[in-house]
Amino acid sequence: MEPITRLMPLLAEAKVEGGGGHAETFVGTMFYVALVVLIMFGLLAVARKGFRPGVFQGRLANYSEQLYLFVNNLCVSIIGPHGAKYVPMIVTFWLIIFISNMVALAFPVAPTAILSFNLGLALISIGYVQWEGIKSNGFFGHFKHFAGPKMGGPLVLISVMLFCIELVSEIMKAVSLSLRLYGNIHGGHEAVTSLNKLWNVIPVGELLIPVKLLTVVVQALIFCLLTCVYISLVTHHEDEHEAAPAH
Repeated sequence: MEPITRLMPLLAEAKVEGGGGHAETFVGTMFYVALVVLIMFGLLAVARKGFRPGVFQGRLANYSEQLYLFVNNLCVSIIGPHGAKYVPMIVTFWLIIFISNMVALAFPVAPTAILSFNLGLALISIGYVQWEGIKSNGFFGHFKHFAGPKMGGPLVLISVMLFCIELVSEIMKAVSLSLRLYGNIHGGHEAVTSLNKLWNVIPVGELLIPVKLLTVVVQALIFCLLTCVYISLVTHHEDEHEAAPAH
Protein backbone atom coordinates (compact mmCIF):
# COMPACT_ATOMS: atom_id res chain seq x y z
CA MET A 1 0.00 0.00 0.00
CA GLU A 2 2.97 2.33 0.58
CA PRO A 3 3.77 2.83 -3.17
CA ILE A 4 0.12 3.71 -3.81
CA THR A 5 0.14 6.15 -0.91
CA ARG A 6 3.19 7.86 -2.38
CA LEU A 7 1.60 8.01 -5.83
CA MET A 8 -1.64 9.73 -4.79
CA PRO A 9 -0.09 13.21 -4.21
CA LEU A 10 1.49 12.99 -7.63
CA LEU A 11 -1.84 12.20 -9.26
CA ALA A 12 -3.50 15.06 -7.43
CA GLU A 13 -0.96 17.49 -8.92
CA ALA A 14 -1.50 16.31 -12.49
CA LYS A 15 -4.17 18.88 -13.21
CA VAL A 16 -2.13 21.28 -15.35
CA GLU A 17 -2.12 22.22 -18.96
CA GLY A 18 0.47 20.98 -21.42
CA GLY A 19 2.61 18.82 -19.19
CA GLY A 20 3.93 21.53 -16.86
CA GLY A 21 7.56 20.76 -16.26
CA HIS A 22 7.31 19.13 -12.85
CA ALA A 23 8.07 15.45 -12.42
CA GLU A 24 4.87 15.06 -10.41
CA THR A 25 2.80 16.42 -13.26
CA PHE A 26 4.42 14.12 -15.81
CA VAL A 27 3.95 11.05 -13.59
CA GLY A 28 0.33 11.93 -12.94
CA THR A 29 -0.41 12.54 -16.61
CA MET A 30 1.24 9.28 -17.67
CA PHE A 31 -0.79 7.44 -15.04
CA TYR A 32 -4.07 8.59 -16.57
CA VAL A 33 -2.88 7.91 -20.11
CA ALA A 34 -1.85 4.39 -19.06
CA LEU A 35 -5.21 3.94 -17.34
CA VAL A 36 -7.07 4.82 -20.54
CA VAL A 37 -4.91 2.44 -22.60
CA LEU A 38 -5.43 -0.40 -20.11
CA ILE A 39 -9.20 0.13 -20.08
CA MET A 40 -9.31 0.23 -23.89
CA PHE A 41 -7.29 -2.96 -24.38
CA GLY A 42 -9.15 -4.67 -21.54
CA LEU A 43 -12.52 -3.96 -23.15
CA LEU A 44 -11.26 -5.06 -26.57
CA ALA A 45 -9.86 -8.29 -25.11
CA VAL A 46 -13.19 -9.14 -23.45
CA ALA A 47 -15.13 -8.22 -26.60
CA ARG A 48 -12.84 -10.37 -28.76
CA LYS A 49 -13.73 -13.45 -26.72
CA GLY A 50 -17.32 -13.05 -27.85
CA PHE A 51 -16.48 -13.06 -31.55
CA ARG A 52 -17.58 -16.25 -33.28
CA PRO A 53 -18.05 -16.90 -37.01
CA GLY A 54 -21.41 -15.29 -37.77
CA VAL A 55 -22.27 -14.88 -34.08
CA PHE A 56 -21.44 -12.27 -31.45
CA GLN A 57 -21.77 -13.51 -27.87
CA GLY A 58 -21.82 -11.11 -24.95
CA ARG A 59 -22.74 -7.47 -24.58
CA LEU A 60 -19.28 -6.09 -25.30
CA ALA A 61 -19.07 -8.07 -28.53
CA ASN A 62 -22.46 -6.72 -29.60
CA TYR A 63 -21.50 -3.17 -28.59
CA SER A 64 -18.27 -3.53 -30.58
CA GLU A 65 -20.26 -4.57 -33.63
CA GLN A 66 -22.56 -1.57 -33.25
CA LEU A 67 -19.58 0.77 -32.86
CA TYR A 68 -18.00 -0.66 -36.01
CA LEU A 69 -21.22 -0.27 -37.99
CA PHE A 70 -21.68 3.28 -36.71
CA VAL A 71 -18.14 4.36 -37.60
CA ASN A 72 -18.28 2.55 -40.93
CA ASN A 73 -21.49 4.39 -41.87
CA LEU A 74 -19.92 7.66 -40.71
CA CYS A 75 -16.82 7.15 -42.87
CA VAL A 76 -18.67 5.97 -45.98
CA SER A 77 -21.34 8.69 -45.80
CA ILE A 78 -18.79 11.50 -45.40
CA ILE A 79 -15.70 10.29 -47.26
CA GLY A 80 -17.37 8.13 -49.91
CA PRO A 81 -17.26 4.43 -50.92
CA HIS A 82 -13.51 4.28 -50.22
CA GLY A 83 -14.10 5.56 -46.69
CA ALA A 84 -14.35 2.04 -45.26
CA LYS A 85 -10.56 1.70 -45.27
CA TYR A 86 -10.30 4.54 -42.74
CA VAL A 87 -12.54 2.82 -40.17
CA PRO A 88 -9.65 1.41 -38.06
CA MET A 89 -8.09 4.86 -37.61
CA ILE A 90 -11.39 6.56 -36.81
CA VAL A 91 -12.38 3.80 -34.36
CA THR A 92 -9.02 4.26 -32.61
CA PHE A 93 -9.65 7.99 -32.24
CA TRP A 94 -13.17 7.28 -30.96
CA LEU A 95 -12.05 4.77 -28.33
CA ILE A 96 -9.19 6.90 -27.00
CA ILE A 97 -11.28 10.08 -26.77
CA PHE A 98 -14.46 8.41 -25.50
CA ILE A 99 -12.70 6.41 -22.78
CA SER A 100 -10.60 9.42 -21.78
CA ASN A 101 -13.76 11.50 -21.49
CA MET A 102 -15.40 8.78 -19.38
CA VAL A 103 -12.38 8.78 -17.07
CA ALA A 104 -13.01 12.52 -16.64
CA LEU A 105 -16.36 11.68 -15.02
CA ALA A 106 -14.75 9.66 -12.23
CA PHE A 107 -11.35 11.32 -11.73
CA PRO A 108 -10.23 14.94 -11.22
CA VAL A 109 -7.98 14.64 -14.28
CA ALA A 110 -8.26 12.90 -17.63
CA PRO A 111 -5.98 12.87 -20.70
CA THR A 112 -8.50 14.91 -22.72
CA ALA A 113 -8.51 17.55 -19.97
CA ILE A 114 -4.80 18.17 -20.68
CA LEU A 115 -4.09 20.48 -23.60
CA SER A 116 -0.83 18.85 -24.68
CA PHE A 117 -2.51 15.44 -24.99
CA ASN A 118 -5.30 16.87 -27.14
CA LEU A 119 -2.80 18.75 -29.27
CA GLY A 120 -0.94 15.49 -29.83
CA LEU A 121 -4.15 13.77 -30.96
CA ALA A 122 -4.97 16.69 -33.26
CA LEU A 123 -1.48 16.65 -34.81
CA ILE A 124 -1.80 12.91 -35.44
CA SER A 125 -5.19 13.49 -37.07
CA ILE A 126 -4.02 16.33 -39.32
CA GLY A 127 -0.74 14.54 -40.09
CA TYR A 128 -2.72 11.46 -41.12
CA VAL A 129 -4.90 13.60 -43.37
CA GLN A 130 -1.82 15.07 -45.08
CA TRP A 131 -0.36 11.59 -45.51
CA GLU A 132 -3.54 10.31 -47.14
CA GLY A 133 -3.63 13.40 -49.37
CA ILE A 134 -0.06 12.77 -50.52
CA LYS A 135 -0.81 9.08 -51.15
CA SER A 136 -3.90 10.02 -53.13
CA ASN A 137 -2.58 12.98 -55.13
CA GLY A 138 1.20 12.70 -54.97
CA PHE A 139 3.44 14.99 -52.95
CA PHE A 140 3.37 17.97 -55.30
CA GLY A 141 -0.23 17.34 -56.34
CA HIS A 142 -1.41 17.42 -52.73
CA PHE A 143 0.25 20.73 -51.89
CA LYS A 144 -0.53 22.19 -55.30
CA HIS A 145 -4.24 22.35 -54.49
CA PHE A 146 -3.42 24.73 -51.62
CA ALA A 147 -2.72 27.39 -54.27
CA GLY A 148 -6.17 27.10 -55.83
CA PRO A 149 -6.76 27.16 -59.62
CA LYS A 150 -3.73 27.70 -61.85
CA MET A 151 -3.12 31.38 -62.64
CA GLY A 152 -0.60 33.09 -64.89
CA GLY A 153 1.13 36.43 -65.01
CA PRO A 154 0.68 38.82 -62.10
CA LEU A 155 -2.12 36.61 -60.76
CA VAL A 156 0.54 34.20 -59.54
CA LEU A 157 0.80 36.46 -56.49
CA ILE A 158 -2.80 35.52 -55.67
CA SER A 159 -1.88 31.84 -55.88
CA VAL A 160 1.01 32.42 -53.47
CA MET A 161 -1.30 34.24 -51.08
CA LEU A 162 -3.88 31.44 -51.28
CA PHE A 163 -1.15 28.87 -50.62
CA CYS A 164 -0.06 30.69 -47.45
CA ILE A 165 -3.66 31.06 -46.28
CA GLU A 166 -4.41 27.37 -46.84
CA LEU A 167 -1.19 26.36 -45.08
CA VAL A 168 -2.16 28.40 -42.04
CA SER A 169 -5.67 26.91 -42.28
CA GLU A 170 -4.25 23.38 -42.05
CA ILE A 171 -2.29 24.33 -38.94
CA MET A 172 -5.34 25.95 -37.39
CA LYS A 173 -7.30 22.72 -37.88
CA ALA A 174 -5.02 21.06 -35.33
CA VAL A 175 -5.44 24.01 -32.97
CA SER A 176 -9.22 23.93 -33.39
CA LEU A 177 -9.49 20.18 -32.77
CA SER A 178 -7.35 20.34 -29.63
CA LEU A 179 -8.87 23.47 -28.09
CA ARG A 180 -12.46 22.30 -28.67
CA LEU A 181 -11.85 18.99 -26.90
CA TYR A 182 -9.77 20.53 -24.13
CA GLY A 183 -12.19 23.39 -23.50
CA ASN A 184 -15.21 21.13 -23.07
CA ILE A 185 -13.60 18.47 -20.84
CA HIS A 186 -11.41 20.79 -18.76
CA GLY A 187 -14.26 23.31 -18.57
CA GLY A 188 -16.54 20.61 -17.18
CA HIS A 189 -14.04 19.91 -14.39
CA GLU A 190 -13.74 23.60 -13.58
CA ALA A 191 -17.52 24.09 -13.53
CA VAL A 192 -18.00 21.21 -11.09
CA THR A 193 -15.16 22.44 -8.86
CA SER A 194 -16.48 26.01 -8.82
CA LEU A 195 -20.03 24.94 -7.92
CA ASN A 196 -18.76 22.68 -5.16
CA LYS A 197 -16.76 25.60 -3.69
CA LEU A 198 -19.90 27.73 -3.59
CA TRP A 199 -21.77 25.01 -1.69
CA ASN A 200 -19.29 23.41 0.66
CA VAL A 201 -21.91 21.20 2.34
CA ILE A 202 -23.76 19.90 -0.75
CA PRO A 203 -21.77 18.81 -3.85
CA VAL A 204 -24.13 20.52 -6.30
CA GLY A 205 -21.47 20.31 -8.99
CA GLU A 206 -22.31 16.63 -9.39
CA LEU A 207 -25.67 17.70 -10.85
CA LEU A 208 -23.73 18.54 -14.02
CA ILE A 209 -22.90 14.86 -14.57
CA PRO A 210 -25.74 14.35 -17.14
CA VAL A 211 -24.45 17.33 -19.14
CA LYS A 212 -20.88 16.05 -18.90
CA LEU A 213 -22.04 12.59 -20.01
CA LEU A 214 -23.56 14.16 -23.13
CA THR A 215 -20.31 16.04 -23.73
CA VAL A 216 -18.37 12.78 -23.51
CA VAL A 217 -20.21 11.38 -26.55
CA VAL A 218 -20.55 14.60 -28.52
CA GLN A 219 -16.86 15.54 -28.33
CA ALA A 220 -15.73 12.07 -29.45
CA LEU A 221 -18.20 12.27 -32.33
CA ILE A 222 -17.12 15.78 -33.40
CA PHE A 223 -13.42 14.88 -33.43
CA CYS A 224 -14.03 11.76 -35.56
CA LEU A 225 -16.54 13.52 -37.82
CA LEU A 226 -14.17 16.43 -38.56
CA THR A 227 -11.32 14.01 -39.25
CA CYS A 228 -13.55 12.26 -41.80
CA VAL A 229 -14.42 15.60 -43.40
CA TYR A 230 -10.74 16.54 -43.69
CA ILE A 231 -9.95 13.15 -45.26
CA SER A 232 -12.80 13.54 -47.76
CA LEU A 233 -11.42 16.91 -48.89
CA VAL A 234 -8.08 15.40 -49.92
CA THR A 235 -9.29 12.04 -51.29
CA HIS A 236 -12.70 12.80 -52.83
CA HIS A 237 -11.50 12.14 -56.39
CA GLU A 238 -10.96 8.45 -55.53
CA ASP A 239 -14.72 7.96 -55.81
CA GLU A 240 -14.52 8.98 -59.46
CA HIS A 241 -11.80 6.39 -60.13
CA GLU A 242 -13.78 3.66 -58.40
CA ALA A 243 -16.95 4.55 -60.30
CA ALA A 244 -15.23 4.58 -63.70
CA PRO A 245 -15.29 0.77 -64.29
CA ALA A 246 -19.04 0.75 -63.63
CA HIS A 247 -19.61 2.97 -66.65
